[in-house]
Amino acid sequence: MSTLLKISDLVMRFGGLLAVDNVNFEVDSDEVFAIIGPNGAGKTTVFNCVGGFYKPSGGRIQMDGTNITGMTSHKVAQHGLVRTFQNVRLFKRLTVLENLLVAQHTHIETGLLRGLLKTPAYRDSEQQARRRAAEWLDFMDIREYANREAGNLAYGHQRRLEIARCMITRPRLLMLDEPAAGLNPQEKVRLQQLIDQLRREFNVAVLLIEHDMSLVMGVSDRIMVMEHGKPIMTGNPEEVRNDPRVIKAYLGEE
Repeated sequence: MSTLLKISDLVMRFGGLLAVDNVNFEVDSDEVFAIIGPNGAGKTTVFNCVGGFYKPSGGRIQMDGTNITGMTSHKVAQHGLVRTFQNVRLFKRLTVLENLLVAQHTHIETGLLRGLLKTPAYRDSEQQARRRAAEWLDFMDIREYANREAGNLAYGHQRRLEIARCMITRPRLLMLDEPAAGLNPQEKVRLQQLIDQLRREFNVAVLLIEHDMSLVMGVSDRIMVMEHGKPIMTGNPEEVRNDPRVIKAYLGEE
């Protein structure tokens, strides 16, 4: 087991508001690490800093020993770190298959001349991209919708497509921002099974934000609890469930 992601003294200010205050944590290469906390605790801000959507005000973010602090989301993805969003962000006017092909653009042998001439390298790369897309459609059990516009899928299928679009880029760390939001109980059970399967079969670590405590407790190896921009404790699900500080943060005190 080795450290894949290391967050050191992370700070994020918005004007006079200190949204994230000296946050430190590590994610190992084979674990599911969850961040939980009440609304406004700073969870999504941490995610946006790690994923390259915000430039932190202070601190350091390292991916497998490489400093990625302040890199754009595109550059962060090149280091093997990709994310989903609380609100599904697909190319809704493209088909399901096209969404998975677009996601592979950095892996395809492109170039204007190659494309115009349809060189063997270009054709071979395109066929490989289609084959990988078909494999992920099968894995996510959505192949029958391959030629349907992504925006016309049922919400649960859109979620699975969004995760497939991340996984097809071959990440080392998958960041999931409230993946259970909007799912029914059966879909949440399948999501938990999917997260565990991705970790086991594809050796991908998972960093998770989620309000659904049954999912968090069922799938996480470790959990960091935040309140007012700061971590108040980190531990395994049993430790978190019984910690007085967590009970206070979520339920208040008499």
